[in-house]
Amino acid sequence: MFVLLMLFLWKYIDDLIGKGFEWYVIAELMAYASATNVAMALPLSVLLSSIMTYGSLGENYELVAIKSAGISLTRAMYPMMVIITILSISAFIFSDYMLPKANWKYFSLLYDARKQKSANFLPEGVFSNSFPNYTIRVNRKDPDGQTLYDLRIYEKDPINSTNFEIIAKKGRMYRTPEGKFLVLNLEDGVRYEEGSAGTYNPRQTFTRTRFKKTEQKLDLSSLKFNRTDESEFKSAFEMMDLKQLRDTMRITSHKVDSDLALNYKRITPYLKYFTVPGKSAKIKKFLPGKPDILKGEPRNIQLSYISNALGEAHSVSDMITTRNAVYKDGSSSVHHASVEYNKKYTLSAACIALFLIGAPLGAIIRKGGLGLPVVVSVVFFLIYYIISTIGEKYVKAGDAPPAIGMWVAIYILTPIGLFLSYKAATDSAIFDLEAYKRFFSGLLKYKVKLGKRG
Repeated sequence: MFVLLMLFLWKYIDDLIGKGFEWYVIAELMAYASATNVAMALPLSVLLSSIMTYGSLGENYELVAIKSAGISLTRAMYPMMVIITILSISAFIFSDYMLPKANWKYFSLLYDARKQKSANFLPEGVFSNSFPNYTIRVNRKDPDGQTLYDLRIYEKDPINSTNFEIIAKKGRMYRTPEGKFLVLNLEDGVRYEEGSAGTYNPRQTFTRTRFKKTEQKLDLSSLKFNRTDESEFKSAFEMMDLKQLRDTMRITSHKVDSDLALNYKRITPYLKYFTVPGKSAKIKKFLPGKPDILKGEPRNIQLSYISNALGEAHSVSDMITTRNAVYKDGSSSVHHASVEYNKKYTLSAACIALFLIGAPLGAIIRKGGLGLPVVVSVVFFLIYYIISTIGEKYVKAGDAPPAIGMWVAIYILTPIGLFLSYKAATDSAIFDLEAYKRFFSGLLKYKVKLGKRG
């Protein structure tokens, strides 16, 4: 979880630093990020801990003692299987009840944090638009961050249709005690004002004022951290539980099917039919249709027919394009909802599948600690994560059913885990380099003998 939190911080460091957040806002965001990372951290931790535990038992010959007492490795793994089963059930409950709320809080808070304007609202050498109706440029700052040099302040008053420009050689800024305003004490400058005395020419008046000292107040209310209504994020699939996802998929699927049924009715008014006799027993010979219905008609009539036909064809094409876009949006919503629906179950299944890999793998490699187990666990977790990501993308694109795309990693890793369990129970030397060296040495000697006989 620590590694994933560091990844989160590096990803959003530019959106969080320098915006004047209180410490508890960052702490709250990290707490919600921790909850959303459980789906990735829990399977990896199960895999790593199982490899380390059984690797340490094998390294200290405790598995040998267990087997010498007549207890098989499969039986020795029963208690841990019970624990992992309980953990998987807890993971399912967490993903169905707590994870949607954590996602809801996390994404709403992250959205507001990224939308927040920077607290460094007057950077050096940059025209800043942090304050409404103001554009301010500061050429240089002292190290204290409060003394400013070579300021330009542009102000536009949309109500009175006036423009102001202030140029000052030096200034000092500070906040009022209640934090509502930023005060700029300016020295040795000029103020230019453009206004209108009537409606004929908006630049009819021009005023220039020189000053030794003046003061400018800027409203800080737009820079405060304001929260968006969290109910606006409830419609996202990540914020729904199983019941809500089922209802959403059912309603959306019904709407998609209803729209498909209406497509033919929408096209029917554009279809034109010739009056031809229906097939019956009395009519033995059908007259063929005209090979060219425009033949013999005047050119203006032909152009009229062709223009009308093209117009109707374009109308049908535009209508089908619009209906197709609606169908794709509805289908995409169903696919995304099915992805989140299956994620509730794949988290629990992944814990069991990775334990079936980790426990026998640790017994085979017989290495504990944070060395080889970490390398092996990361390799297997990357395999699981990559396959799961590819399957999820196929499901979202509609190229694979959810029962295959979302579960393909489990289908692949579970047989591998059962195979490793069998090898560990039979004391296989699957990772013993000496065994492979003896095998290839014997194979080479056998080929040499065959060559001499030949």
